[in-house]
Amino acid sequence: MLRLDHLAVSCARLDDGVAALQDRLGVPFSAGGQHAHMGTHNRLLSLGDLYLEVIAIDPAAPPPAWPRWFDLDNFSGPPRLTNWVAACDDLPAALAMAPPGAGAPVALARGDFRWQMAVPDDGKLPFDGAFPALIQWQGTAHPAPRLPDVGLRLHRLKLTHPQAAALQQALARAQMHDPRLIVETGPRVHLQASIATPAGLLLQV
Repeated sequence: MLRLDHLAVSCARLDDGVAALQDRLGVPFSAGGQHAHMGTHNRLLSLGDLYLEVIAIDPAAPPPAWPRWFDLDNFSGPPRLTNWVAACDDLPAALAMAPPGAGAPVALARGDFRWQMAVPDDGKLPFDGAFPALIQWQGTAHPAPRLPDVGLRLHRLKLTHPQAAALQQALARAQMHDPRLIVETGPRVHLQASIATPAGLLLQV
């Protein structure tokens, strides 16, 4: 069984991505950190039971000898939601139910956080990134409960893809079921999160 873990907004420069999202959502982001293995860095924002991550290539870090996750090596354009991450309790078992190309487990750590994440060899996730990256947290430490609760909650995550039926089947086979997750057919791949505010507004990311 998979469950929503976090959303990833990619950007060319971390400060630009954070500024754009803070302006859109009206709340400050918390500190994140560096991912030495991938040469990336991030900032985080609570969405209650999950979190939003703004991520970019870290210009101060040595480039890795392998493709970065979320296909960041090929990212361009304004900050946008490019990926989502689903958690599991048994990563090898989850990968056995995932489509080809979902990646191989990589052991990672930052501070007291320990996790394994499935990273594709080429950095490109199945269904052009509309299928989730798979993660298994080690132990009880998780970013979401440590982030300040700013009252934002994920209302809906909409995945638009030309092969929506096949994507839906792949998600069902992987046992990814969440009422907030919507899959629709469209001419191009597009991920959109609707985020509810304490004022009752729905903001789009």
